[in-house]
Amino acid sequence: MTGTADVGVDRDSDESGSAVPPAPGDESEGRPEDGPTPEVSLIKDLTIKTPTPEKAPESQPQPPAAAPPAPRTEYHDPLDDAPHLDVDEPLLAARAHRPSDLIRFLAGVLGIVAVFVLAGIATSTTTGIEQDIATNAPHFSAVLSTITGLVSSVAVLAVPLAFAVERLIKRDGLRVADGVLASVLAYGVSLGIDWWVAEGASTHIRDALTRLPLDSNSTLTDPVHGYLAPVIAYMTAVGMTSRPRWRVALWVVVVFSGVTELLGGYTTPLSLMLTVLIGWSVAYGTLYAIGSPNIRPTGQHLMIGLRKVGFTPDGAHRAPDAPGGTRRYYVTQQDGPPLDVHIIDREQQASGFFYRAWRRLRLRSVAVRRSPQSLRQALEQEALIAYAAAASGAHAPQLVATSELGPDAAILVYENVEGRTLDELADEEVTDLVMASLWRSVAALHERRIAHRRLTGESLLVVDDKAACLVNLSGGDIAATDLTLRIDVAQLLTTFALRIGPERAVATANAVLGADRVAQALPLLQPVGMSRSTRIDLAKLTKERKAAARARALEQVAAGERTQQQAEEDIAAAGEDLLSRIRGQILQIAPEAPMEPAKLERLKPKSLIMVIALTFAAYLALTTIKPAQLKLSQMNWAWAAAALLAAAFSYVAAAMSLTGFVPERLPFRRTVAAQLAGSFVKLVAPAAIGGIALNTRYLQKAGIRPGQAVASVGASQLAGLGGHLLLLFSFGLITGSQTNGDLSASRAVIIGVLTAAVLALVVAAVAPLRRFVLGRLRSLFFGVVPRMLDLMQTPSKLVTGFGGILLLTLSFTACLDFSVQAFGGDVSFSAVAVVFLTANAAGSAIPTPGGIGPVEVALIGALTVADVSPAVATPAVFLYRALTFWLPVLPGWIAYNVLQRRHAL
Repeated sequence: MTGTADVGVDRDSDESGSAVPPAPGDESEGRPEDGPTPEVSLIKDLTIKTPTPEKAPESQPQPPAAAPPAPRTEYHDPLDDAPHLDVDEPLLAARAHRPSDLIRFLAGVLGIVAVFVLAGIATSTTTGIEQDIATNAPHFSAVLSTITGLVSSVAVLAVPLAFAVERLIKRDGLRVADGVLASVLAYGVSLGIDWWVAEGASTHIRDALTRLPLDSNSTLTDPVHGYLAPVIAYMTAVGMTSRPRWRVALWVVVVFSGVTELLGGYTTPLSLMLTVLIGWSVAYGTLYAIGSPNIRPTGQHLMIGLRKVGFTPDGAHRAPDAPGGTRRYYVTQQDGPPLDVHIIDREQQASGFFYRAWRRLRLRSVAVRRSPQSLRQALEQEALIAYAAAASGAHAPQLVATSELGPDAAILVYENVEGRTLDELADEEVTDLVMASLWRSVAALHERRIAHRRLTGESLLVVDDKAACLVNLSGGDIAATDLTLRIDVAQLLTTFALRIGPERAVATANAVLGADRVAQALPLLQPVGMSRSTRIDLAKLTKERKAAARARALEQVAAGERTQQQAEEDIAAAGEDLLSRIRGQILQIAPEAPMEPAKLERLKPKSLIMVIALTFAAYLALTTIKPAQLKLSQMNWAWAAAALLAAAFSYVAAAMSLTGFVPERLPFRRTVAAQLAGSFVKLVAPAAIGGIALNTRYLQKAGIRPGQAVASVGASQLAGLGGHLLLLFSFGLITGSQTNGDLSASRAVIIGVLTAAVLALVVAAVAPLRRFVLGRLRSLFFGVVPRMLDLMQTPSKLVTGFGGILLLTLSFTACLDFSVQAFGGDVSFSAVAVVFLTANAAGSAIPTPGGIGPVEVALIGALTVADVSPAVATPAVFLYRALTFWLPVLPGWIAYNVLQRRHAL
């Protein structure tokens, strides 16, 4: 039973046809051309009724098409004459938030920003256009201009009013309410922009958006037309996409009104552009926020559509959605086998737009599938894939019919295949026979150059303990490339390995496909080539394995069953990701398999982050560092050069503090370069977090196991914290003894100690915080303390590590002290050390990238408390930050890229 037909579905509540299909059992059933056909409305709670027998008996022929329409009569449900049809489905949402509305809203906002930018920078161009218009305006007939202005003024109100009446007559008042809300919001936005342009905008923007009317010398025109923007918002929100006549009428009115205002000297070209963009963007923003009326077809509309194709549905219930949000229904028939019906509509096509756009931007075209552009294309593509799969011999459900269900939806009718998906099976039910059956179906598809592209657990239907079939082929490709077919193999290998392990998964694939075809998938075993659900499962599995291994290692070490070294090796082995284990299995059956990963990515996230970071750095540098604040004319360049040398030496000290806590040998120059690269990472992450992540990555690339790398960095951070507190206490005592305890900085030490004590009490009193801290400390003692015990066997390493911590603090303190001296400040080194240790820690506590803002404020405030005048403290701090934060950004970026190319980061 195959066929294709169209079912007319109108969006308007009163435009349903009066024709009715014959009831089941009628001799004309199944032949729509012999009987009348209902038009189905998608407005909820609509009752479609048939003529009463007295007025329209079934034996009476229908009037000819040219006959005048009959008077409106009462109707009843066309399914009332048939046996009861049950449709079990959840209630569809009354409104839908369409991604397309959000995209249009964002485009409108960008357009508004572009208008303001153009008004601010293209002053000569905008002024010249206005002068040309003012010069040529008198050439137009005054009478014609007056008539045009009068007609446009009346039409700009009459068209929306007529459209509202038309919508209300068709019982579509909800759309009218949406339009009214959008118009009110557009009017409020217009008033706000008018006020901003008049009070806060620059002179260039004000001149570009306003002007003095030709017949007035006192009042400027409005930057936004307070009546035109609401009209545009109203007409856009009520929806004119499928109503071309009203859309043309609106824009004719808008153009005539705008031209009249422009020729009369009451507006400017940029003001008109701004008005249109505000009305347009406010309308789509409103629609996305409150949602558009949902016109998705329901199960009852599906029943009528199936009757049109010739089926005899008896009942239906909603089945789990297919990948991509496609709705599925399990339909039973009166005299036929059950059906599996898929409904695709515009709402479903629009879902996931931003994710698909990111995938297309990030991946090469060969690794990502292009989505169809229209509903008809989506229908034809899925039907083509289904017929091609059946012709290839692969075990897949048979497509038996297709149909358009109105202008916004379509259905595909498949034969129903009983079974359970792979996700629904227990691990012991995933047998080798089931996997072999699926591999044979995939091989049959690939022989005809058909790619499935969605070989996840929900697309693998297990029929019995020996056979299975492929479902959800709508995302496949015809005439697929070799790379796409290899991605299919890699995806299915990973899907099976997630359930039964890489050993059995690779062995079963090898038995069906052969070692060569399995080996070709090895370069594609990378997360970026997998589906989103598979990437989530891979990350979850790795996290669970590491957590379980760590907990087991803690218990075994505590019980004395394994040594610390053995426990760390177990944790490192558990941290190996599943894809690496699959690669290892493939190499056992095909040692010559290519190891180099295929280049699937066009744009890597780290490249995008790097571009954003550089842009952010340039912006902050231009807005934060000002020559007036540095007071270069008053600066002593000798002290500034000394501060620069101290800042440069801090990277050597940082490299010493890291290498001293790593028992393994590290190349010192490369370690210094890694610390320099950390100055670039600070731009996009708080200083402590970015430094920890970069050093851990550097140690792992140097060949140190992940657990030991984390422990080494943790030991370095722990020793740094202890050294910081010890130096703060020591310099505080020195400062107090030098000034007989009267220096304000000594009080800062006491305040810091008391604050730390209060925080400790709070952590001890609050149960969630206490559990969190204890859990962290447990992990710390498991990894860091044993690492410190290993280091104690090498005293030179400890001297290097603790010496690096001391030199790092002294170099930053010297840089700040020399910066103060460069502007004539006079304060002791110990006082500057107390200022640096307290203020830098307080400023870094606020998690801004690099501590931008809080660190400067804290240092200036602390120096002022230490009797340094604000006139000296402010430029000294800006010089210190320029030398330690801004100046190393470019060398840090170079070091970061060099280390990446050398696979050291």
